[in-house]
Amino acid sequence: MSASIQNMALIGTGMVADVHLQSLVDLSDKLTLKGVVARRLDSATTFAEKASQATGQEVTPYGSVAELIASESLDWALVITPPNARVPIVTELAENGIGVLLEKPVERNLLAAEGLVTLCESKGVPLGVVFQHRMREASRTLKTMIDSGVFGDLVLADVSVPWWREQSYYDEPGRGTYERDGGGVLISQAIHTLDLLLSLTGPITEVAAIATTTPLHRMESEDFVSASLRFANGAVGSLVASTAHFPGDAESISLHFTHAVIQLKSGVLTVAWRDGRNETFGATATTGAGADPMAFTHAWHRDVIEDFSDAIRSQGAPCVTGREALRVHALIDALIDSSKNRRVCEVKTFISGDSV
Repeated sequence: MSASIQNMALIGTGMVADVHLQSLVDLSDKLTLKGVVARRLDSATTFAEKASQATGQEVTPYGSVAELIASESLDWALVITPPNARVPIVTELAENGIGVLLEKPVERNLLAAEGLVTLCESKGVPLGVVFQHRMREASRTLKTMIDSGVFGDLVLADVSVPWWREQSYYDEPGRGTYERDGGGVLISQAIHTLDLLLSLTGPITEVAAIATTTPLHRMESEDFVSASLRFANGAVGSLVASTAHFPGDAESISLHFTHAVIQLKSGVLTVAWRDGRNETFGATATTGAGADPMAFTHAWHRDVIEDFSDAIRSQGAPCVTGREALRVHALIDALIDSSKNRRVCEVKTFISGDSV
């Protein structure tokens, strides 16, 4: 593909749509937002008018993906609908050879997610997933340092996602249900931190978990999870993920290596070397841990979108492919299975693109 500006569309106009719109404004030299699709045409029209004003270009509202595809020549589409709406949308895009960038999660559970990934692979269509925490400066720095081997071997990992959500957040129809979202804190909030963890540490092989709903929320699925973890390299660890920790604090990952202990929190990487040295990288940033779920910068989403656009242009792989995203889905499924059946549960692994 040439370096010409790509045509893309936005499918879904939920709460994260404004964040993506800000990102697209920043990337107007690379991308043109041609159309917006929503379940209701009036919602699409309202957002398209806002997008037209923000981008300075005409953005057309559509009531269906079929109308969008019939009217526009698209390179790819950004899909930010609830997970239960994904299958017909992704199917229609893939069958028309249009690349797909999905807001997390891929689908509501591992089996459904595998189906969408396999579909896109069979059609030769690029599939990327929005896991913006990988785009933080501190995350990138840490990944480079781990890959260099400077820290030595990983022996212990602690993961904490002590977030807070008001009951009004779960009062929205469908939110926190298995039918629409696929679950609660794991698949809707902690999934970002868990994906980042796996990208840094490699696979988790088994878990022992408790997942429950606290009296602080009225919701169908879990708002609290505690788990023990075992990694493929033999390291062990712990996880606490919650939306019941008032008033909410930033998520953190602590990794204990043979040569150093690192902490990643609020966009800041702290390295405590076992020889007494200390280093700090990155800058403090809000992450939506408290009552306002949208209290974070759009810069990380912008970088994900730009990465996907560049991958389409170069015919390469985006930062997080659909296939790679299956790893965090497998972990979440294992955590829920472990709690439900009160047993240590193995985590399904993915090797060389094939599930085993």
